[in-house]
Amino acid sequence: MSSSTTPNIGSLLLPIDREQVGEEMHSFIADLFPICRSITGEGIRETIGYIGRRIPLDVSEVPTGTPVLDWTVPREWNIRDAYVADATGKRVIDFRESNLHVMSYSVPFRGRLDLGSLREHLHTLPEHPDLIPYRTSYYSESWGFCLSQRQLEALTDGEYEVCVDTSLLEGHLTYAECYLPGASQDEILFSCHICHPSLANDNLSGIVVSTFLAERLARVDRRYSYRFLFVPGTIGSLTWLARNESRLERVRHGLVLASVGDAATFTYKRSRHGDAEVDRAAEHVLRYAAPDHEVIDFSPYGYDERQYCSPGFDLPVGSLSRSRHGRFPEYHTSGDNLAFVHPAALGQSLAVTLGVVEVLEGNGTYRNLSPKGEPQLGRRGLYPSMGGRDAEAQQMALLWVLNQSDGRRSLLHIAERAGMPFADIRTAANRLQEHGLLAPVEGTPDMARDL
Repeated sequence: MSSSTTPNIGSLLLPIDREQVGEEMHSFIADLFPICRSITGEGIRETIGYIGRRIPLDVSEVPTGTPVLDWTVPREWNIRDAYVADATGKRVIDFRESNLHVMSYSVPFRGRLDLGSLREHLHTLPEHPDLIPYRTSYYSESWGFCLSQRQLEALTDGEYEVCVDTSLLEGHLTYAECYLPGASQDEILFSCHICHPSLANDNLSGIVVSTFLAERLARVDRRYSYRFLFVPGTIGSLTWLARNESRLERVRHGLVLASVGDAATFTYKRSRHGDAEVDRAAEHVLRYAAPDHEVIDFSPYGYDERQYCSPGFDLPVGSLSRSRHGRFPEYHTSGDNLAFVHPAALGQSLAVTLGVVEVLEGNGTYRNLSPKGEPQLGRRGLYPSMGGRDAEAQQMALLWVLNQSDGRRSLLHIAERAGMPFADIRTAANRLQEHGLLAPVEGTPDMARDL
């Protein structure tokens, strides 16, 4: 599909009713919140099944023991029940009340322990005495319970019954992907992790934004193809990369979505490239959508962007979040609950990701077909007949596109240099092309980083 016929995704899908869609997204999170997820097991399958009611998914089951790069697919973990009961039989720690109470990947255990021995298996956050921490033991066999510091302090000396009714057996690692083919085989990749239990922001907000974004993109013609990955963190992205290495050259842009539902401002983490087109597109959109946003450089710590950006792959994948990874008190605790995520924030996060898509879909490089001097726009009906601020902005967008379209500079570069929203520059380019003053340069890369 040529740049001249690329659909204006923004005009088809934006503006969205953020309040209405945000409420729908929050309801989606509420439905998924009770499910006990981990890096493998029925919780992930149940979550994928729920996502699959809204968008088409291809589900992969990778057997335990499968080598994936320097890792191996672990045994599958499932849980039925877990509790600690006092001498009266009362459950003082109960998986049924919160799935965070059990350390993920706890091995099976049944027995009676005194409080001193039990304490060795209990995890709290003394600095946040009312919150239950989220803990895991994926790659070392152990068992444990998580509870608030106040719960721990309320335990009295005596013997306790301990039940960890779990299984850790040969099975599968499960992940899903939604592929939406476009006019080009070049892909835009969106990835989110699906391996946490009841954590609304760190886990479920990325899932819901990815799902609703895919649902909307499925309704329109697309220049790029789109791939949405729903994978368990680290081991899931590594498994997908190992199984798809021959196709990775198609990935032109990518975003990891996580922690996009809380009330904090946006944080964009650049790809390993630092100046990839997706980096510049995201920063450009946030400049207008959320002026108080923060941009941070790439670091090899965080979410799955560190796998996609590892030097052997070096994919142009950035990360979009609101509160930063590990930097908010509710992170990996029971404080990351349904009240911590907000419909308005979810709606805005969806709008921002759609804005990034609009830039990537609409970006292109053009050549001015009347480059010697300024062409007479008035006789072509390109000058607005009425004055005012909007008319002045339209005129400046036309002039900027004509002046900068020398076959090397992309529309995104022009928008950045002009200090104007991409949508205005894209609209100006469309109008100039309709009047025979502009032509796309097919196959020309974005040269902005070299100018």
